[in-house]
Amino acid sequence: MRTIKLVVAYDGSCYHGYQKQKDYDTIQSILEEKLALLCGERVSIAGSGRTDAGVHALGQTVTFTTNGRIPCANIVRASRSLLPRDIVVLSAEEMPEGFHARFSACWKVYQYRVLCCAFANPFRVRYTWQLANELNLVAMNEAAALLLGTHDFSAFRSSGSVDSSPIKTIYAAAWHKEGSELVFRIAGDGFLYHMVRNIVWSLVQVGLGRRTKEDFAAELRAKRCEFLNEPAPAEGLYLEEVCYKPYPER
Repeated sequence: MRTIKLVVAYDGSCYHGYQKQKDYDTIQSILEEKLALLCGERVSIAGSGRTDAGVHALGQTVTFTTNGRIPCANIVRASRSLLPRDIVVLSAEEMPEGFHARFSACWKVYQYRVLCCAFANPFRVRYTWQLANELNLVAMNEAAALLLGTHDFSAFRSSGSVDSSPIKTIYAAAWHKEGSELVFRIAGDGFLYHMVRNIVWSLVQVGLGRRTKEDFAAELRAKRCEFLNEPAPAEGLYLEEVCYKPYPER
């Protein structure tokens, strides 16, 4: 039995999230269907984590086991003609027995994109959160710096999440400008349901001048439901990378 690791990129706009669901097209269901054709047997894949409807991935990791003998290079090549154009297998690699996309992961990187524009850009509407107001990048970065280290992120966890520890360690969190867009990148050893989108929404409130860095610090210390918060729109969020070695020492 072989264990295969795939790195997959996808545009989540037309899918009901990553996880397989009855009567909906999802990333998992499409991948399993097409990989079964390649391997000549039923395939069940495990992802590094779920992404919601409309959320994208630049580097989602999935693993599966198979008795099929198709070479990894052929999986990448053959998948191009089998998968829809908005799902791409970037790489395939045979891994030691026991390797798992989720449980073997050490840390992940997400990015979130915001476009500040007076008029909506129809070509970026599926890929950014579009705002008519300018944001104070300096203020947002001062608040984002408070995320570094180990914290209880209960306040940034949406209801409906699986029961897991809210204690997470954040290694990097900062905004930068990339062309006409503002990009937030955050790296950590784990993330709760809607955690990144809830954090982004609060940081944008700081950028709009509606909250201060001190307000954000209080939110970080708060328990759930102690302050107004909502997830930023799904279309601006990207799973950028899943890493399987410890975060590098600085």
